[in-house]
Formats: sequence, C-alpha cells, structure tokens
Amino acid sequence: MSHGASGSCWPRMYTDASIIRSLASLNSSSSRAAIAKLDRVIIIAGAAGEGRLDLVHTLICRIQTEFLSYTVDSTRRFPKPEVTASDDSSSSIFPLKTSLHGIPVLDSPPSFTTFHTTHNHHPFVLPKYASSWPAINEHPWSSAAYLRFVAGPARIVPVEVGADYRADDWTQQFIDWDEFLSTLELDDIDLTADLASPSKIKPKKVLYLAQHNLIRQFPDLNRDIVIPDYVYTCPQPPLDYPQYKPPGNDEQLVINTWLGPLGTISPAHTDPYFNLYVQIVGRKTIWLAPPSVNRFMYAFDGDEVYESPNPASNKDNPSMSNTSRVDVFTTMKDEGLFPDFWSNVVPQAISTILEPGDMLFIPPGWWHAMRSEETSFSVSMWF
Repeated sequence: MSHGASGSCWPRMYTDASIIRSLASLNSSSSRAAIAKLDRVIIIAGAAGEGRLDLVHTLICRIQTEFLSYTVDSTRRFPKPEVTASDDSSSSIFPLKTSLHGIPVLDSPPSFTTFHTTHNHHPFVLPKYASSWPAINEHPWSSAAYLRFVAGPARIVPVEVGADYRADDWTQQFIDWDEFLSTLELDDIDLTADLASPSKIKPKKVLYLAQHNLIRQFPDLNRDIVIPDYVYTCPQPPLDYPQYKPPGNDEQLVINTWLGPLGTISPAHTDPYFNLYVQIVGRKTIWLAPPSVNRFMYAFDGDEVYESPNPASNKDNPSMSNTSRVDVFTTMKDEGLFPDFWSNVVPQAISTILEPGDMLFIPPGWWHAMRSEETSFSVSMWF
C-alpha cells in the first residue's frame, strides 16, 4: 500500500468502525457515549468517506430524539442581543507597545475585482462588515441557549487547556459542549444552565475552542454566516510570500471557529493562506507584522532544546516553527530581551481592536497574534 493510500485509508477505517461501535447495543444508558463516539468521527477523522458526514449527523439527531427526548422546535426565537458601548478599559490595553501603527480601515467593501487587483496583498479591516449576519442578530452566537439549541444534548468538542499554547502546562482535551458553554460569560448563561451538568464554578484552567470547524460539526450554524465572495478570487501568490498555495480540499476553503473567555491568546505566528477573520461576539486585540520581519521574530526551531511538553518543544520535527517566542502583548518594553524584534519588527507592526461584526483580511505569511478582551467568538476563512 502506498503512503498516500495508507493516509486516506485510516480515517475511513476509523470512521466506519466508530459508526458501528456507536450503534452496537445502543440503548438509553449508552446513548450519550454513542453520540460522543460519533462526534469524535467528525473531529478526528472528518467523517471520511462518501456520505459519511451526512450519515453521522443523521445518527446523532436520531439518537438525541429517540433516547434523550430532544425535539427541534423550528419556531423557537432567540432575543437579539443588546448592543452596548465598548468598555473604556480598552484604553489600558491599546495601543500596544509592540506596534507603532494601526491596521488600515476601508470605508466600504471593495468590489470583487478591486479586491483581486488592489487589496489582496496588505491587511485591512472592514468595520461592521458582518453586522447583518444572523449570527449577530436572529441567531445570536452570544446566546448560550441558541448554541445549545443548534447542537442538541450530549455533544462534545475539542478544547485547548491553557490561555497560550506555548505554556509548559498547555494541553488539549474533549469536553461536554454544555459544560464548556457554562464556563463562558454569554448573554443568557444563567438562564440556560443545564442543572444536570457539573457545577458552574469557573475552571482553574482557561478553556479555548481554537481552530476547530464547529460549523462542520453543528451544520445549522452554517445558515448564520455569509461566505464573502472574496474567498473565490483565486489570488496570485504575493511577492513577499511566493510559496503560497490554496488549501488542498475540494473547496480550496478552510473554515475554523474560535471561542473562548477573556484573556485567551493566539501568540504571534504565520499561516500559509489568505485569511478573512470575522469577529462575531466580543472584542479581540489584533497584532500583525509583514513576512519581511521573519528573521527578527525569534521563532521556535529545531536547533534549540526545549524540555516543555507542548508542541513547540518538538526539536526533532517542531510543529510550532511558525510561532514566535516573543510576547507581543507585553506591557513592559524590554529591549534587552529579543532586541532585534524591538528594533526591526515594532516599527513595521500594525494593530487594532476588532469589534463584533468587523472583518479583518490577512495575507499569507503575515505574522499575527490575537487576544480576547472578553468572551469572544470568531470565524476564520482560509483560502
């Protein structure tokens, strides 16, 4: 068997075996475990195989209905969240000490052609671009009740444990979706708490659902967003990132979601794709720097020895070699630590705070870091 054939075989085998195991001796006492097995099929293997994803969604719905007394009320309405002014506390966290400029803001969305010819090689922000999306209005992603409604009972999701994946004690785990929502400050969390779930005491560790396609797992969320036409412009590789290639899936599009509490951080890193990043709930501070500063970013690499158990420490094949060791959100300016960063990167770095509805464009190869200033829900679209 060739390496390529082997690589595609195992996800399919895992998918089919897990489906069979979830249905074996299915009854009311095993129904929650069966749903968890089916969720892992989506999360781990992508429900590999023709028609398998639809089959898994159908099976989950049937188990929820027949064993957990769950019914979908298509007439249910969710109150539109109240719009409140931004907290003045943002003045204490912005501007950043590690950037001297703001991210350019466009007054109006560029046309399809203008984006393709003029605007796809430098970051920009489109304020309130997504303010009319259902995710911000009639299907509010700020509502714990709605997020539980679209998932149904007994669902699990993958989360990072720890605010920053560079930390020594960072790890990952599966967690009950309802339990995870109870750790967040959402609009109606007190009204929708599942009394059968564990205590709502805040966890000792920060839990962050990061870089996960929640829309694939909970497909009803797909109706709540609008994919911008810009993702279909087939942009050419930028001059400062000539190695660009689009995602390798059929759609040449990868959608991920990011949901977590105040203080969650994505440290400065690079991605190989164009990115449209939409802020749905809460505020998030953004830091960016161009590919030209690569050699001054103090990225993790394989030439140094790290004893930490996190992925950035793998000196044989470091999976975090696209990640910087610099804390771009530091409140202390210490030019003795990472001096090349302070002298060469900071003058070129740009930053902003995204508000709900704002959309950020990031070209491939640009260094970027994010920090949640409150409970935050975002969607990224790589193309």
